Amino acid sequence: MSETVVSATAPANDPTFENVWDEIVWRGLVHVSTDQEALRALLSGDPITYYCGFDPTAPSLHLGHLVQLLTMRRLQLAGHKPLGLVGGSTGLIGDPRPTAERTLNTRETVAEWVDRLRGQVQQYLSFEGDNAARLVNNLDWTAPLSAIDFLREIGKHYRVGTMIKKDAVSARLNSDAGISYTEFSYQILQGLDFLELYRQYGCVLQTGGSDQWGNLTSGTDLIHRVEGVSVHAIGTPLITNSDGTKFGKSEGNAIWIDADMTSPYAFYQFWLNTDDADVIERLKVFTFLTRDEIAEYERLVAEEPFRRAAQKRLALEVNTVVHGVASTQAVIAASDALFGQGDLAALDASTLRQALEELPNASVAAGTPVVQALVDTGLVASLSEARRAIAQGGVSLDGVKVDDDSAVVDGSLPGGVSVLRRGKKTLAGVFVG
Repeated sequence: MSETVVSATAPANDPTFENVWDEIVWRGLVHVSTDQEALRALLSGDPITYYCGFDPTAPSLHLGHLVQLLTMRRLQLAGHKPLGLVGGSTGLIGDPRPTAERTLNTRETVAEWVDRLRGQVQQYLSFEGDNAARLVNNLDWTAPLSAIDFLREIGKHYRVGTMIKKDAVSARLNSDAGISYTEFSYQILQGLDFLELYRQYGCVLQTGGSDQWGNLTSGTDLIHRVEGVSVHAIGTPLITNSDGTKFGKSEGNAIWIDADMTSPYAFYQFWLNTDDADVIERLKVFTFLTRDEIAEYERLVAEEPFRRAAQKRLALEVNTVVHGVASTQAVIAASDALFGQGDLAALDASTLRQALEELPNASVAAGTPVVQALVDTGLVASLSEARRAIAQGGVSLDGVKVDDDSAVVDGSLPGGVSVLRRGKKTLAGVFVG
């Protein structure tokens, strides 16, 4: 299928909304929050400082984090000042999961992942102008703090009865796994983060996933007790598919924003395969298309779903935001060429390999007969079936019909690869070496 190229939209807020609060509500980004009227007034007034935290519990952020990064970008585009926090200290602990205790990573691993995540976060924010972003690391204020000072100055403001009511903590207390004091204390550390950012930068808003609501309110409550002021929190919804499955998960594999962990081609195909029932909500959350533009795609989904125009635009927009224009164009060219709409030999070698890795594939020696490669890639079950497929004119190699069952695979495409096709739509990659 051909992937029509449409220019990606430069990040900008929709001017038809009176303020950014109204826009993020329309986009479905507010699942839970502190006082909504106060937040609307706050975000429509003078610039405020806000933050979102990212813990280095893996070497890359994933699609759940992308919701936060784009929300931060929307608030910055409205004139507000973002703080991107990468948790060098909270990453050494890990927030409680509902099921079991986390395995603690080494200090060296956490430090390495902090650097990687800082590099990712800064791609989504602007570090210029009056509301320039700033990156912070909570290890800077927790490392010098002694255990006694932590208990006296911070711990005394927390009540155990309140702490055990937090959803993640409650779930663990009622499980066979229980919860360690280490993870139980996580919410205090996150509350300390908000307090420090309030004191240092006047930060008055924290955003995060709604599953983090207990940790978000840990900070708002602490600041109210210690400083006597009210600050705010917004919990975005957990994104799920219309069938109730967790968004971004497939057989236990997260969709990462690091190109080495999820290739740009695989990333693009993920969005392209979005279900009709989910695509409009995805456009609201993950793109900067306007309300009118999204309404038009909603019409197209209803009237011409076979064109998959909304999915194509979604894939283009998100891939461009995460991986850039050049990478996205290369991915679209590869997708077009694989489905007979372009020249395979003209593709970028790296992108072509990414694409073939997403297909059934096999590694073979140069000169391997096509019939054997058909079996090795799983396109046919036997050599005799491979010969019949060729005799019936149903096999092509690198876009050229195979007429002779003695033909061999030579990896003539960029990067030493070949593309096998059986019938119109069944493809496989062959890595020749």
